Amino acid sequence: MSISNVAHEGTWIKVYDERSKKISEMAAHGREIAGIAGEFFVIEEGNWLKTYDEHCRKIAEMSSNGKTVVATSGHTLIVKDGIWLNTYDQNFKKLSIRAAR
Repeated sequence: MSISNVAHEGTWIKVYDERSKKISEMAAHGREIAGIAGEFFVIEEGNWLKTYDEHCRKIAEMSSNGKTVVATSGHTLIVKDGIWLNTYDQNFKKLSIRAAR
């Protein structure tokens, strides 16, 4: 099942499929949505970036110190870290790196 939207609604973060049907939800306390892709979404929680699947099960996490999620798509996300743009998969395995412009 594919994710079409992740929304912060009151005290909940809710995940919706392509038919706008709610798939799952998780408490929003201390969490901000940082990116949404078809197969996962990214949450910033304290000093951590965390990826979750459509059922709100955590896939992976990494420190967010000095990092900003720039884009998410398919199975990857791009994170700006200083002068670098790092491309990661949903498990935070680094796939590539290039200088930011």
